[in-house]
Amino acid sequence: MFRGIDDVDWASMEHAYGSAADVPELLRGLASPLPQERETALDGMYGAVHHQGDVYDSTLASIPFLFALAGHAGLPDRGGIVELLASIGGSDDEEGAGDGQDEDFEDDNHAMAHAAVRAGAAVFLDLVTDGDPEVRRAAPSALVRFHGEPPRVLALLRERLRDEPEDGVRPALVEGLGLLARLHPGSAAPAVDCLVSLCDAPHDPGLRLAALGQLASCAPHRLPADLVPTVVALLHTRSQRIRPSNEPVRTSSDTLIGSLRRMRPADEEGAQLLRTLHQALGARTADRIALLKGQLSSRNTADRCNAVWMSAGLFREWRAAYEEPVALIGEQLGSEEERLRGAAVSVLEFLFTLAAPAADRLAALVESGTDFRGHGRATLDRPLKALARCGDARAVPHLAEVLRHPVVPNETGYTIGHLGPAAAPLAPLLRERLAEVPLGSPDTYDRAAPLLYGLGALRYAEAVPEVLRLLHGTPRELRSRDALVKASARTLGAFGARAREAAPALRELLTGENAVTAADALRSVEGDVEAVLPALLGALAPERNAGGRRAAAEALGRAGAAAAPALPGLRRLADSSEVWERTAGACALWDVGGDPRPVLPVFRDAWRQNPYTRGTITACLVRMGGAGAPVHDLVRAELASPRRHRARSGGHGSHDVLDDELLLRDCRAVLEAA
Repeated sequence: MFRGIDDVDWASMEHAYGSAADVPELLRGLASPLPQERETALDGMYGAVHHQGDVYDSTLASIPFLFALAGHAGLPDRGGIVELLASIGGSDDEEGAGDGQDEDFEDDNHAMAHAAVRAGAAVFLDLVTDGDPEVRRAAPSALVRFHGEPPRVLALLRERLRDEPEDGVRPALVEGLGLLARLHPGSAAPAVDCLVSLCDAPHDPGLRLAALGQLASCAPHRLPADLVPTVVALLHTRSQRIRPSNEPVRTSSDTLIGSLRRMRPADEEGAQLLRTLHQALGARTADRIALLKGQLSSRNTADRCNAVWMSAGLFREWRAAYEEPVALIGEQLGSEEERLRGAAVSVLEFLFTLAAPAADRLAALVESGTDFRGHGRATLDRPLKALARCGDARAVPHLAEVLRHPVVPNETGYTIGHLGPAAAPLAPLLRERLAEVPLGSPDTYDRAAPLLYGLGALRYAEAVPEVLRLLHGTPRELRSRDALVKASARTLGAFGARAREAAPALRELLTGENAVTAADALRSVEGDVEAVLPALLGALAPERNAGGRRAAAEALGRAGAAAAPALPGLRRLADSSEVWERTAGACALWDVGGDPRPVLPVFRDAWRQNPYTRGTITACLVRMGGAGAPVHDLVRAELASPRRHRARSGGHGSHDVLDDELLLRDCRAVLEAA
């Protein structure tokens, strides 16, 4: 397996963390008799030699030894090595691959890695019949991707489907058929015919589900008309027949691979079957919602848990009426199965207002006192966070209890902002906790910033003395002092005219690093635009940093027509090469000058160039009323689009659903205002 490994000059090569001198040790670790050492070695290969998909010279030098390890009969955990080889050889992007078409690679190393894995792909032919079921599960996908003779591969897959004894391996063979149909159009027709034949009895439910999922991705026109009822019936039948996994017990080492294995769902095969089908159905949200409802009504907790996780991708990517599936996810909060309750809470957390149909169940779970925070961490209880994020006032008494504790989780202040006026009773407690924040501690900013945010959201001007205490008392050498000053000034600005006693402190900041934030706050407190114009105009100058120019434009826009001396600088900013600067400059041009002509072309260009700008643009269009009519076609198209705007950019952040729902709200407001 390791013949010639010491002849390679590994020390002259590199991986993600520098010298590749340790790669031979990692490769030998993959053949260790100890499971934990094998897992640690595989983790090291992904973490350094193939870090985040990168290919280094050491990655290329490792390929022959990885093939030798993969083909060594009897060596445990070779399935993971096959998957590593497939990952090194090329990404999961299927466009343009197969049937002799050229692939686009990031660099020469990726191209050489692909060629090297293709050159050794004959090994995968033998691995499809290997004695280790884990290897046989990993081999079909690698074989289809890298072997240059699709007809031969197709014949082998069909033969193995007939002869394969393990239920857990056959879905991987079906997945190979679907992959072959997508990658190799010349062999697609017989592969699709084979998939169609596998969709019917007498094949077992798991195999039929796998075939339906692959058919949905490569030949949706061949799907049965009664797809959803068929899938739900197969799912229920499969759940009744499912047997405990024969997979060996995994180690619990503290590695990425170990963590991923521990996070696997209870029914991993079922999760993969349904994930494939959901992804293939894509924009068919009605079918996917009906499928989720069927899954969430199953008697099998693993089926329901899989459904909850499947819902996350649907909610994040597509717009639809989700009241029924969300309510059913809420029902899972009453389950005795901890894994299922945790999955439901995780999904409801990022839905914000869309979680409202589950609010009663969330409130009941919060009342029960079940702890979802984890061990040893000062974090906000997750069901309470989800309840508050959907704007439910029943969260207020429980948040009050949290605020009475000496250590307040950082999420608390930010979460309070989602409750609106209902959170007003929490303001005095926020003020008390802010008064207790030590001024010279390394965590002063971390503790104060969320409290400041909450007080600003509630406009609780009674806390001005406590905010000034931070401004005046924090040592200048303190880490994150500038960030703390900015957060404090922003909070004072939110208080408005009721914070007039803070005006002298804000004036002192007009010449410092936080001049723009201080000027914006001072204008809000005193209403005197002329007094803060010099600071804002200075920040708008071309030689200043881009972030400062954008912030200055936003502050000038809030100042309105009184900031007219800034119009030349704003016109210059609206002509910037950077999309966010152009957008900020154009918004401020309207708010200050009231002329839509230089603004609307910028909006149209930015809207198409960067979907993340749409929220900012739409908020300005609301203010423009009928003057924005020439670009209302963009707003109407957004409202008609079934896909969330950030999904186009691959955004799957914790606030993407909320930001999209806010965008839709503002789009409707634009048309109403016009």
